[in-house]
Amino acid sequence: MTYTFKEFSTNAIFNIGNENDLFDFKQGKQCELYTFIWAKSEPVELIIDNVPLTLPPYSILALTPIQYLQYIKGENIIVYQFNSEFYCIKDHDQEVSCVGILFFGNINIPIIHLNTIEQQKFDTLHDVFIDELETEDNIQAEMLRMLMARFIIKSTRLLKAKEGITESPKSSKVDLLREFNYLVEQHFKTEHSVSFYADKLFRSPKTLSNNFAKLNRSPLQIIHDRIVLEAQRQLVYTDKTAKEIAYDIGFEDASHLSRLFKKNTSVSPSDYKKRLKTTA
Repeated sequence: MTYTFKEFSTNAIFNIGNENDLFDFKQGKQCELYTFIWAKSEPVELIIDNVPLTLPPYSILALTPIQYLQYIKGENIIVYQFNSEFYCIKDHDQEVSCVGILFFGNINIPIIHLNTIEQQKFDTLHDVFIDELETEDNIQAEMLRMLMARFIIKSTRLLKAKEGITESPKSSKVDLLREFNYLVEQHFKTEHSVSFYADKLFRSPKTLSNNFAKLNRSPLQIIHDRIVLEAQRQLVYTDKTAKEIAYDIGFEDASHLSRLFKKNTSVSPSDYKKRLKTTA
């Protein structure tokens, strides 16, 4: 059964559904909404940004509106979807601390694994969601937003633990990482140098590199990974040429993107596009 909440004064949308709500993604398309896909007792086969993925049982996948989703198969699924008008990730980040980790982070496909205890906690939270969706009163919207905040906080905590991201009240390293990731998401099409982001964060490029050392990925690599991911998305899901994509991502000389793309994927953008056609 699908539950839908709409707030006409703000254009807010929040849906809770199941695998039937993924049928619209059989051919693959952009999510357009923030999306959580929760595999209950069976694996779910998906393609995310042209990357095949099997979501294990008792796992939750988080997707942003800009990502491309294709549903292959799977049952016993719970799907949460909402737009920024319902819950603005950026505006509420001080509450939930998810920007740059759960959403728009350096992890392209964040998956949260639930142990037995966490399964019970999320099941209880889901039951409360349903209860609120069936209770229409003047505080329904506020209650649903509070529940979504709780869902996001719990998911972010579990993802941090999985990725080994630790923090203390006296440490700002995690916040620095999150801010950097989100800045890259906002500016990667026009700004390709670490110095730009370092200036925005009032840090030196060396300080950023030292803070990210434990991730085994440099700030520059995070920028390059985001550029290459966008190029891959456009090669797969648009009819743009490699040259047009290069200009869109901020390269005046298409050969610069081609070299970066080949360094990260071992093939040129043109060859990547040809491979897609031969495997289609």
